[in-house]
Amino acid sequence: MLTERSAATVRATLPAVGAAIGEITGQFYDRLFADRPELLRDLFNRGNQAAGTQRQALAGSIAAFAGHLLDHPDSRPDAMLARIAHKHASLGVTRDQYALVHRHLFAAIADVLGEAVTPQVAEAWDEVYWLMANALATTEERLTAEQDALAAGTWRPWKVVTRHDDTPEVAVLRLRPADSRPAAPFRAGQYVSVRVELPDGARQIRQYSLTGAFEGDERTIAVKRVPGGPGPDGEVSGHLHARTRAGDLLDLSAPYGDLVLDHTPGADGRPAPVLLASAGIGCTPVVAMLGELAERAYQGRVTVVHGDRTPATHPLRALHTELTGRLADAEAHFWYEEPTAGPGALTGRVDLKAVPVAPGTRAYLCGPLPFMRAVREQLLEQGVGPADIHYEVFGPDLWLASADAAA
Repeated sequence: MLTERSAATVRATLPAVGAAIGEITGQFYDRLFADRPELLRDLFNRGNQAAGTQRQALAGSIAAFAGHLLDHPDSRPDAMLARIAHKHASLGVTRDQYALVHRHLFAAIADVLGEAVTPQVAEAWDEVYWLMANALATTEERLTAEQDALAAGTWRPWKVVTRHDDTPEVAVLRLRPADSRPAAPFRAGQYVSVRVELPDGARQIRQYSLTGAFEGDERTIAVKRVPGGPGPDGEVSGHLHARTRAGDLLDLSAPYGDLVLDHTPGADGRPAPVLLASAGIGCTPVVAMLGELAERAYQGRVTVVHGDRTPATHPLRALHTELTGRLADAEAHFWYEEPTAGPGALTGRVDLKAVPVAPGTRAYLCGPLPFMRAVREQLLEQGVGPADIHYEVFGPDLWLASADAAA
């Protein structure tokens, strides 16, 4: 927790820092990449940097962490920290890099706020930073130790065994290790980082949810090509679509991610009801979760919700439907924005008003942020507790930049 003196200073200066945090993070990244250009080339997502979403996510996480320390001094925002730590571990972030970030971040704070950064202010925000940085680094080291990634390194070569185009925009890649070491099991909902070398020599990294079997020596990922060609926003997905075929090698990290199913019984001692909501390529962790529930012969109520443009653009639609049908008490509700004559399909955007949501439901969401916000609000209206609504974000977690991030 913060010392009393630092807490008072942070509380007094949080409005000013919060108002300037966008400018501060912008200057921070400019300084960092000027000093270490290889980080932009080989670690940070160049598309997110160009769009400014990464700096929004950083600003949101700092503000959310500081606010939590003030409002809940005896605890930490562990859910937020875990989500960031899993992402960092999958990228190979190390403890020593936090010192580099600290140097450039505090130089940016001093530049933007000027004389307002007294020694006492600097000391208080320094305490906030290191509380967050040390918590993240400790968690990341534990995660990488669990995956033996400290000894083996972040990256392993994997061979593409098969590729098929599930939709015009989504390619499904099945992979096996190209070295002699066995593959560790993963939890449904987790992802791997995939590193590719692009034509300009940059080694860019993206995360893809794992689908398919949870044990054995195979991994399956579904890669959605981002519309607009091989520009910054879709350069890795565009590269994988255009160039990756059976027999090619890709660098993969160990599996990470904290959006996993909670199998503890509900309040009545029976399997808790589960709701799995997705949109677009966000169905990939949901399909994995359905596979895990089917393997366990889950007896609780399972409600599957998905939104897409059309049935033809719905990734893994056949598997989505098949796995739902294998469960004892499950029902799927698929919405498509364009009118369709498909059996059981609904037209429009996802709307849970007509979907029964059982008391004690545990909900797992993945998809674009506006979709998850809307579904979360509908679930709250139906009595689902905030702590029972879990989500995964592909890309920077902009939810943290909102006023209701901690809710």
